[in-house]
Amino acid sequence: MEDKKRGFGFKTLLLVAFVSIIAGIAFTARLDLTNQTTAQNFWKEPENAVKATAEAVQTAPMGDFVELAKRLSPVVVNISTTQVMKERPMMPFPEFKGPFDEFFGNDDFNKFLDNQPRKELKRQSLGSGFILNKEGYILTNQHVIENATEILVTLTSDKKEYKAQVVGQDQKLDIALIKINADGALPVATVGNSDDIQIGEWVLAIGNPFGLGGSVTAGIVSQKGRIIGAGPYDNFIQTDASINPGNSGGPLFNMKGEVVGLNTAIIAGGQGIGFATPINMAKEVILQLKEFGKVTRGWIGVSIQELTPELAASFGLKDSKGVLISSVTPGDPADKAGLRAGDIIIAFDGKSIAEISDLPRTVASTQPGKNVEVRVVRDGAEKTYFVRVGTKMDEEPAETAIEEDKDGALDKRLGISVQPITPELARRLGITETEGVIVSSVKQESPSSVAGLRRGDVIKEIDRRPVKNMRDYSRAVKDAEKHDVALFLIMRGNNTIYVVVKLKGQ
Repeated sequence: MEDKKRGFGFKTLLLVAFVSIIAGIAFTARLDLTNQTTAQNFWKEPENAVKATAEAVQTAPMGDFVELAKRLSPVVVNISTTQVMKERPMMPFPEFKGPFDEFFGNDDFNKFLDNQPRKELKRQSLGSGFILNKEGYILTNQHVIENATEILVTLTSDKKEYKAQVVGQDQKLDIALIKINADGALPVATVGNSDDIQIGEWVLAIGNPFGLGGSVTAGIVSQKGRIIGAGPYDNFIQTDASINPGNSGGPLFNMKGEVVGLNTAIIAGGQGIGFATPINMAKEVILQLKEFGKVTRGWIGVSIQELTPELAASFGLKDSKGVLISSVTPGDPADKAGLRAGDIIIAFDGKSIAEISDLPRTVASTQPGKNVEVRVVRDGAEKTYFVRVGTKMDEEPAETAIEEDKDGALDKRLGISVQPITPELARRLGITETEGVIVSSVKQESPSSVAGLRRGDVIKEIDRRPVKNMRDYSRAVKDAEKHDVALFLIMRGNNTIYVVVKLKGQ
């Protein structure tokens, strides 16, 4: 009886396996890819410039990456860098008192150590890149070549090694342009349009993870427009194609064989979570890197914050599309054009501004000197202004978000105490403001505390009414208490933000 049961189980298993194989073949046969596309000229140079000649991969059944890997691998390069660092002599246990402290003192002994010869240490790191044109220009991540004293590029096609020079680099976008002088024809990548990729679309990553050159992995586009806190212009493509240390700077291909992204970041400890910079963002800066070695970005001189549903309601808006200007720097382009704190930007240079991450990228990519149309909502009405975009210097902040604090807090109903700003108080707090009132205490779990007000905040407005002194404050509070919510404009450090305080019923 037991033998019969075993025989029946084995035959059943064979039957299930056979049916599964047939079903799998039928399913695979029904999946095709998009049509062949022609190569695009990445540089957009004059007619006599050298053009990219790589062709897109022929269509193939989905999941069959053999042809893709053969065609695309030669355009990917392995990058090895060397950084030379000087080691400072150190005490083996700095937390304990040193044997010479009683003679020299810590400061003197540290100076003694600083004056000693330092041993040079060489640190090597690995990365990836891809060839942009036949002149030998290669795109990679800035962090791959940062502070490198030597950059070696190894071609995947013939394993030849070349020394590379840095043409230009952009730390904010984490992009670098390097160049080699090859002694033969170079295979060239075809650059696609990252705006066209779709969530769920197959992609291929090729790179040099852990020094294992020519590694090919596949996955899908998991999401677009990811913000991961890497910089002011975050707009990453998320993919589950395996990306590991050493893949940085390598290309992310679509199934046409076009580069749609530059593999840039991973989440430490994350499985199947990698991020690539959209190639269209790279296109915006590569020409500048090639010509000038650096990137010049547009700038208008405003601080912005997210337009939350609560803030939108306080401004009389039905939805929260757009970004809220919390401050305008005097004398800067936005100020000269007539923009002011409390304006809600909904369009910039013909492009819709729906959320806070849209504006920094749009402004940065605008040519300095260009006169652009800016549409805002002010006091419930739509207005149009024209701003001449300025040039952003490195020390100037980008038009980025000032995040609302949820942990930080007027009278018994509002839950705060305030006091006038005196010269001595301003000096002690390190502020330059002479108008407004300063929050001296915040009651826990009060409406103001819940809204994020903190001790040390300077109140500049309540419900759009200026607060220059204690009298203004008292009048504004009395009027505000007639409503369910109050809109505060506060200064915190060098930043100004709007805060909505939901008042409790009495």
